[in-house]
Amino acid sequence: MSRILRTTALVILGVFWLLPVYLLLINASKSPLTFTSKEAWIPSGEFALFSNIAEAMQLSGLSDSIVATLIYALVSPIIAVLVGAAAGYAIVALRLKRGFLWFVVIFGGTVFPLQMILLPLFDAYSRVGLYDTHVGMIIVYTAISIPFSAFVMRNFFTGVAHSVFEAAVLDGATTWRIFARVYLPIASSALVAIFILQATFIWNDLLLGLTLSQSDNVRPIVTTLAGMQSTYGGAQISTVLAAAVLVSLPTVILFLFTQKFFARGLALGQY
Repeated sequence: MSRILRTTALVILGVFWLLPVYLLLINASKSPLTFTSKEAWIPSGEFALFSNIAEAMQLSGLSDSIVATLIYALVSPIIAVLVGAAAGYAIVALRLKRGFLWFVVIFGGTVFPLQMILLPLFDAYSRVGLYDTHVGMIIVYTAISIPFSAFVMRNFFTGVAHSVFEAAVLDGATTWRIFARVYLPIASSALVAIFILQATFIWNDLLLGLTLSQSDNVRPIVTTLAGMQSTYGGAQISTVLAAAVLVSLPTVILFLFTQKFFARGLALGQY
C-alpha cells in the first residue's frame, strides 16, 4: 500500500513539474497569427515550431548570442573548476598555512547576493574598458564560479587519504605532477558535476548579461531572449516561446549525456 501511495505521489508531482514544459511546447508550436492567451492550455491543429524558431533567428541576434554563450559556458567553468581544484588541493593535500582562513576568504565570494555587486561591477567595467566585451564576461563568470568550485573540491579532497600524497612524494613526483596525475583523475566525477552546474548557471544567466553587455555578439542568450519583445519591435509570444525552446535544448542535452558523471559527482567523498 505504501508503495502505491509513494508512486501516486511521485506521478502527481511529476505532472505538476511537467506542466510548464507542456505549456511551453504547445504555445511555441502555434502560429503567431492564431495565437491567443485565452487558449494557452489547448493545443492547436497546426505545428509552427520550426517556422517560429526561424522567425526568431531573423528578428534578433539569437545566433550571435548562442555562439557567445557557448564560449562563456565552456571557458569560464573549465577555468573555475581547475582553479577551485587547485585551491582545494593546496588547502588539503599541501596543508597550506592558515588553509581554513584562505578557504573562508575564497568562499566569502558567495556571501553577498549577486544583485548587490551589479552596480559596482558596471562602474568598474565601464572604467577599465571591459564593458560589452567577451573577455569581461568570461572574467566575471569565472570569478563567481570559483568559490563554489573551491568549496566542493576542498570537501572532496578531504576524503582522500593524505597517504596518497605522501606515497607520490616518496616516488619522486613533483607537487604539480601529483595534482595533475593523481588528484585530478581521482576527482573526475566531482569536476564534471561542478562543470555541469556552473555551465548551466552561466547559460541561464540574465542579470549579469543585462548589466555588463549590450551587443548581440556579446550578450548571453537569455538576455537576448528577454529583449526580443521590447527591443525588436514586438515579437509575438509564440515566436519568443519557440526561441525559448531552442535556448533550453543545450542544457537538456548536456544533462542527458553527462548524467552518469553528475550522479557520481553528487556522492562526494566516496573515494
